[in-house]
Amino acid sequence: MNGYVTIKDIAKRLNISLSTVSRALRSAPDVNPVTRQAVMELAEELSYSPSRLALSLKQRQSKTIGVIVPNLDNVLSTMIRGIDEAAMESGYTMMVCQSNESYGRELTNTKRLLDSMVDGVLVSVSSETKIFDHLQEILKRKLPMVQFDRNSAELNAPVVRVDNVSGGFQATEHLIQQGYRRIAILAGPRDLGIGKKRMKGYFDAHKAAKRKIDRELIAYCDFSQDSGYWTTLDLLGMKRPPDAIFAISDRIAIGAMLAIREKGLRMPEDIGLVGFNNEPLVQLLTPGISSVEMPSFELGKLACKLLIEKMQRHEVIANDHEEILKTRLFVRSSSLRK
Repeated sequence: MNGYVTIKDIAKRLNISLSTVSRALRSAPDVNPVTRQAVMELAEELSYSPSRLALSLKQRQSKTIGVIVPNLDNVLSTMIRGIDEAAMESGYTMMVCQSNESYGRELTNTKRLLDSMVDGVLVSVSSETKIFDHLQEILKRKLPMVQFDRNSAELNAPVVRVDNVSGGFQATEHLIQQGYRRIAILAGPRDLGIGKKRMKGYFDAHKAAKRKIDRELIAYCDFSQDSGYWTTLDLLGMKRPPDAIFAISDRIAIGAMLAIREKGLRMPEDIGLVGFNNEPLVQLLTPGISSVEMPSFELGKLACKLLIEKMQRHEVIANDHEEILKTRLFVRSSSLRK
């Protein structure tokens, strides 16, 4: 038999009504034992399983978690692995949608998840998203939501993230301690929350060291290697170029490294470089790039556990609840002078 087996197929084969098959499969007491046995045996023979959609409609629970991510880079893929582990442990599956840093795609993904009747949503907003009506719609429907990694204060939903301010501080403080004087920051998209927080750490480290910041050393760019490359070329073309760069992501940092090499500069002698995320690739390069590590797997797992708890015990988790995980700087040759 081709396709999915339904109770109609069983009813037709046994020449009985749909309602009799349905009651037999539920072991209802008003079904003749001989008929019930025949239904059960044929269901097993045909590998019948109840329609998940039908069960979802009946139980008002799909056992599916919707996940919206801005991209599927190493960091977010690792978070998704953490989400998947926590989901499986609790009997849930996940439906992952990638916005590719596009507001329009995030809008479409949100609608698709709502149409799919997911039980809750984990969301990490795109860098383009400035209007949050589509995500507010999730909350209006009383559907549990948890923000992870990237978040917006406009959404009244719990947050799981890393301490981005501390991470930015660690990276910049390290460069200051290594003797670098003109430290630039590749700060990512101008309005992105995590970029602002990592830049605050950059400012705080300068303030703690009683250093002034040249505003010309603050450069905004996309979350891409190409953008990191071109923006770094602009910085290195300045009359007084930087002698160190803090990039708020490793993808941006790798682009910066390519520009530094093109200019014939040596790391760490001529210029220092620190990234953020500690992706596996940065330790394989020559020189290895120093980077701030975030516990991505643990973050994803914690976010999913929080969502499941909110789904199962809605009133227990406050909407202003926030979990903040620590970061750690891994120092490599790209910035180590002393």
